Amino acid sequence: VDEHVWRHTPYGDKYVTVILDLTPIRERSGPSRLLDMVPGRSKQVFKTWLASRPDTWRSRIEIVAMDGFTGFKSAAEELPDARAVMDPFHVVHLAGNALDECRRRIQQELHHRRGRATDPLYKARRMLHTRSCLLTPLQQHQLADLFASDCHVALEVTWSVYQNITRCLPRARHGCGQGHDASRN
Repeated sequence: VDEHVWRHTPYGDKYVTVILDLTPIRERSGPSRLLDMVPGRSKQVFKTWLASRPDTWRSRIEIVAMDGFTGFKSAAEELPDARAVMDPFHVVHLAGNALDECRRRIQQELHHRRGRATDPLYKARRMLHTRSCLLTPLQQHQLADLFASDCHVALEVTWSVYQNITRCLPRARHGCGQGHDASRN
């Protein structure tokens, strides 16, 4: 379950709630299936959609993957046997935001200003978001130099957590990890 901006205008409801069946991905039998797109983005929109499904259908739902929107999580309570989880995209997105915030905070503490193109922390911002198994030897060396400073210990720890999170979501197509291609989810 996720929302999508359907209309890029200031008039009317611009969001739709998108509901997908990820069972074929979980069973490795094919791509996800679009179940419905419902106008609006709210707890009530998703709850109403769930209530319109047959009881037998709702009882078979085991997991509801979604972003961090509490409205969707509250509506998922209509499925008492299902477990609500955050989808992999949003988990990595939140971890990446924490990594960026840590880098910016250290930049501000050290230099009392935003990063500039010549600042090592600013230069490293894209590299920090690259999975470690995809870094070139030069990039690995640059990160090692960056982390050698005691001032960047918090960044190194945050980067390590970010790398562990991305490692939990294997992406065979990108040459890292094992298992199914999570990028298709």
